[in-house]
Amino acid sequence: MTEELFREDSYLKSAEATVLAVTDAGIVLDRTVFYPSGGGQPGDSGVLKWAGGEARIVDTQKDDVGILHVLDEGAVIPAVGEQVTIDLDWERRHKHMRMHTALHLLCSLVDGDVNGGQVSEAKSRLDFNIPESPDKDALSAALNALVTQDHPVSMSWITDAELDAQPDLVRTMSVQPPRGSGRIRIINVVGVDLQPCGGTHVKSTGEIGRLRIGKIENKGKQNRRINILFDE
Repeated sequence: MTEELFREDSYLKSAEATVLAVTDAGIVLDRTVFYPSGGGQPGDSGVLKWAGGEARIVDTQKDDVGILHVLDEGAVIPAVGEQVTIDLDWERRHKHMRMHTALHLLCSLVDGDVNGGQVSEAKSRLDFNIPESPDKDALSAALNALVTQDHPVSMSWITDAELDAQPDLVRTMSVQPPRGSGRIRIINVVGVDLQPCGGTHVKSTGEIGRLRIGKIENKGKQNRRINILFDE
């Protein structure tokens, strides 16, 4: 299986790796800094280079055989055993990191279970199980206050059993934290939010930048979709 370097350090931009497998869907490496699509966060993109060529990685996905790096259609493909270098589209990834961390802030400000979410470069959203929409202006002000306060963001690890003993840590009803490795990563926005999460995040809330609340949509009797955008 692929060693997930991004789990320990979201700021790694490149890595040396070995091709483990080549499939119709993509190639599997022994290690990667590319985040695979999951938990509402898109898969990373970037460039794959090796002695015999170069190819664009257009998506990254989880698969039974490991993490698939999906190459541009018609690209030359390296052979199994080939030594390669992978380079992230860092600007895109960093926006995902900022947005994902911003969603943790939003989650801390809305008193309700999360039943859906999506991260993107320009706009992200969470769906909350709440009966009424919050005040948009007040929520924007509170969100940006947390950004300005520059809270540190740290991570730790707990076992599956420890998480089972603390079910209140899980805020997302539709997406469960990644299990199966024997440990689960906890993201701590210090003094603000604490919950299991497999995505990529920035080191402090000040790095997110100014935000604004977009449309708050009514998706059902108990479902309010809150969109956030960078206010740049």
